[in-house]
Amino acid sequence: MFSKFAKIILVASAMVANVCASPVGLATRSSHGHDISFNHWGGISSLDGFDNFYGVENFGGYVSSQVLVKQEKELVCHRQSIEIVQQRLLVLQEMAKRIITEQVCEVETQTIAFEQFHFSLGLFRGDLLHRSGRHVGYDSGIVSHFHDFFEADGSLSTRDFGFSGHDLGKQTIVVGGSNWDDRFSPVTVYYAQNLARTAIFHDGSFSVLG
Repeated sequence: MFSKFAKIILVASAMVANVCASPVGLATRSSHGHDISFNHWGGISSLDGFDNFYGVENFGGYVSSQVLVKQEKELVCHRQSIEIVQQRLLVLQEMAKRIITEQVCEVETQTIAFEQFHFSLGLFRGDLLHRSGRHVGYDSGIVSHFHDFFEADGSLSTRDFGFSGHDLGKQTIVVGGSNWDDRFSPVTVYYAQNLARTAIFHDGSFSVLG
């Protein structure tokens, strides 16, 4: 068993070494001297202007501010079956895959765009745990473009929606009605997060996470 595992490690190491030796190019430093720029990385034209979306010093939108939308009537959550929630999140997941694979042809750009998306979405974890200092909410202005995803024939839209990552948070809606309690919830969400992470490692999912 161990020898089989060792062979897998050796093969994987050889593959990584071969990839690292390929003359693709390294991410360049920006004019700031310490920030990484992806603009035209490796001579790939599909990465032209990549840094403009969030900013070269802000790869996944970590630096952002929130402007709360004043609501005439507070929006509150309504409990649904967890399967209903999981279905919709899976649709969003597969939509992200469709966008990346249909609208980007270079595998390097696909990879970088996915990592940016994954990191940016992951920032919401800090909001849910009440550790980020941000409100738990969403940008209603950006969400409003959900209906613009498709053309009449069902193909993906290629229209410019007219915003960038710099606009993230400028129309934040905070949904009320959760069971958050400042006394107990920091502990209970900590245990919930750790249980979820244990499940990831227990079922072997960590092996494909990189």
